[in-house]
Amino acid sequence: MIANPSMQFEEMLRKVEIRERAGSNPRVSDVVYDSRRTTAGAMFVAMQGGTTDGNRYVENALLQGAVAIATDSGATWKRLRAADPNLAIALVEHGRHALAGISANFFSHPELKLRLSGVTGTNGKTTTTYLLESMLRSAGRISILVGTIEYHVGNEVRPSPHTTPESRDLIQLLAEGVATGATEAVMEVSSHALEQGRVWGLHWDTAVFTNLTQDHLDYHGTMEAYFEAKAKIFTGTGSAPPRVAAIHGGDEYGQRLAPLARAAGCEVVEFGLDRGDFRAAEIQLAANGTRFQMMTPTGNIALHTHLPGPVNVLNLLAASAAAMARGLTHDEIVRGVEAIAYVPGRFQTVDCGQPFTVAVDYAHTDDALRNVTRLARQLATPRHGRVITVFGCGGDRDRAKRPRMGRAAGEGSDFVVATSDNPRSENPDTILAEILPGLKASGVQFKVEEDRASAIRIAVGSAQENDVVLIAGKGHEKVQVLRDRTIPFDDAAEAREALLERYGKSSSGEGGARCS
Repeated sequence: MIANPSMQFEEMLRKVEIRERAGSNPRVSDVVYDSRRTTAGAMFVAMQGGTTDGNRYVENALLQGAVAIATDSGATWKRLRAADPNLAIALVEHGRHALAGISANFFSHPELKLRLSGVTGTNGKTTTTYLLESMLRSAGRISILVGTIEYHVGNEVRPSPHTTPESRDLIQLLAEGVATGATEAVMEVSSHALEQGRVWGLHWDTAVFTNLTQDHLDYHGTMEAYFEAKAKIFTGTGSAPPRVAAIHGGDEYGQRLAPLARAAGCEVVEFGLDRGDFRAAEIQLAANGTRFQMMTPTGNIALHTHLPGPVNVLNLLAASAAAMARGLTHDEIVRGVEAIAYVPGRFQTVDCGQPFTVAVDYAHTDDALRNVTRLARQLATPRHGRVITVFGCGGDRDRAKRPRMGRAAGEGSDFVVATSDNPRSENPDTILAEILPGLKASGVQFKVEEDRASAIRIAVGSAQENDVVLIAGKGHEKVQVLRDRTIPFDDAAEAREALLERYGKSSSGEGGARCS
């Protein structure tokens, strides 16, 4: 942990774009953007957001002890100036950009003491960051990891409330990592974070682009807007563009992105299964891992990974390109790859000794479903097995992708169980009805079961020797978000229970099924 900092109000505004500054110059003991987290002596940054406006809560923050305000609202500025001319207040150009700059000042700019690697794209971000972090550790470097599953600060593992946190929380996390001796930070960078300015002011030493397929159109509206959000990391997020851009050259959006990154001043390296500076040959797939030759600008590397499938070959190419940009050797990359047994919720197998494979995966787009069902097919076909897929679509999210996901699941499977996946405020039956056209168009045999636990039991109960049961959508998640409540739910745990029920559970610990 870091010591509690404090700073004069005017110091906190250094290099922040402000339109006006007035009032006193108190010493500030914290920076907050949520009035409920305000403590005595804090500075409250009131900013207009997509779903709410922090300017509505300025008075609440003052009542709870805030001694300074930064606002992006002229109306709030006038109201507070009239109420208390002595109040320390700044009117800023951009609320989120100001929050980033103020937070960086307050926590003594930890981002300048780290080499930052950012990974963006629709699919593959989590696995690529895990691999890159493992490679850096193999080289003896202390790293911070920020992503969807969890955060790593030195040797400490923390829960992840957001893939990319708000800038104030991110800067504090980086400061705590620096205090443990970290010199590197590896981050998943979401399109929301780039669009909203949560990573504003950060200079990326290395940035990676994995791919772009339809997702988050409920937020971005169009694929073009989604692409433009992703591209921001390569053209500079309030700082110089990345030194090195590692881009998937086999992706159509990657082909558009590479010249943009070069024009911005990045050194561009491309990767792809069969094209680019980093590419793969002699790929050998198995249920327990993959072997291949990785061709690089400095020679070939024979790699063995515990992670199965061509998608993970791409993730390895991406991570290796970033690792070499960070100065790692071939041997350090090999050691880092070998050290990763699995990534939670990414084709994570559940083994209770059953004669078929059960795997849990986070795939929640049609492209990801195609990739993971293709992997399942590659594992099942040599043994004449079937692919059985359980999946659903999230509520309050892009509705247009639901029939596409249905078709992708159907085309890649022999039997599909359509079910719920975080329906949130929507009626699960409505979501399932929008999945069905795609399923029907695929011609696959399917069953609809709204209850996810029951759906998993149907899939496990119908599996025969050499089949692959794929439970897609939630991956590492431990909850199911319903209209009126959030309940504990873990796909891997539910699969274990289903297997134990099928093959016999032993309360004494002797006989019956045993799971890993």
